[in-house]
Amino acid sequence: MTHTATQAQVSTAAMFTQPASLVEAYMATFVDERALPTNLREAIRYAVLGGGKRLRPILAIRACEAVGGSAQAALAPATAIEMVHCFSLVHDDLPAMDDDDLRRGRPTLHRHTNEAMAILAGDAILALAFELIATRLEPAELVGPITTELATATNDMIVGQVLDTLGGHDPTDSPVESLRATHRHKTGALIRCAVRMGAVCGRADRAQLDSVTRYAEAIGLMFQVVDDLLDVTQTTETLGKAANKDSDQGKLTYPGLLGIEQSQEEVARLKNEAYEALEPLGAGADALRTLCDYLAVRQK
Repeated sequence: MTHTATQAQVSTAAMFTQPASLVEAYMATFVDERALPTNLREAIRYAVLGGGKRLRPILAIRACEAVGGSAQAALAPATAIEMVHCFSLVHDDLPAMDDDDLRRGRPTLHRHTNEAMAILAGDAILALAFELIATRLEPAELVGPITTELATATNDMIVGQVLDTLGGHDPTDSPVESLRATHRHKTGALIRCAVRMGAVCGRADRAQLDSVTRYAEAIGLMFQVVDDLLDVTQTTETLGKAANKDSDQGKLTYPGLLGIEQSQEEVARLKNEAYEALEPLGAGADALRTLCDYLAVRQK
């Protein structure tokens, strides 16, 4: 292995381990300090502290740093968006939705506890995310803008879930257009929100906010194209969740519509878009570039 390759691996690991550990500790403290019944607290902890890539909070923190802010400035919204993401996974796994038994290599929450607790814990996690913003974010003048970003993205994500599971696409859209609309909402909305919240907390100017927004829109779609590819190329053991689930359920996917090779070309195109969007930010956005590289080649 070359020295350059080793450096790249260390750099990529740092993108995740450093901000992720901050968010993990902050989230655990916030949940533990909130007055809750023991069984509800344990269910919430199981859902939010059970591993995962922590991609969204990491993007929030790195975007804040890219425009000149600090990790601490973005910590509250970074934690809140991870809680929204965890809520979505708990509810997405329920029998009425995707009916999954495995998440992050462990039983899903409704299998670990029961369906009623999973529903209620998911509800609580979502509400706690906004409570965290309202009570912990400083300066207070950012509470309104950050809450608006997070609420809008949460509703857009739910729109994506509806499109993905219940339909409702514009009948004039082509299958590829319908697929992109689903992914921009279901996956892309929270990724876009994470980056924008981080930049806002870093006091980004309009040009900087535009750059990171375009970056986020590109990697948000790229993330889901890669996810679709992994669903048909990796095993359940590698993914930590059921493989081939989307194709088995007849959902629209990039490999299903375009094939594997063309889907891989789409990943490369979106990666280039993300890089171009960051050009005005110079070296300050190197961490975001490293994350983009990782997302393009991740294996789970």
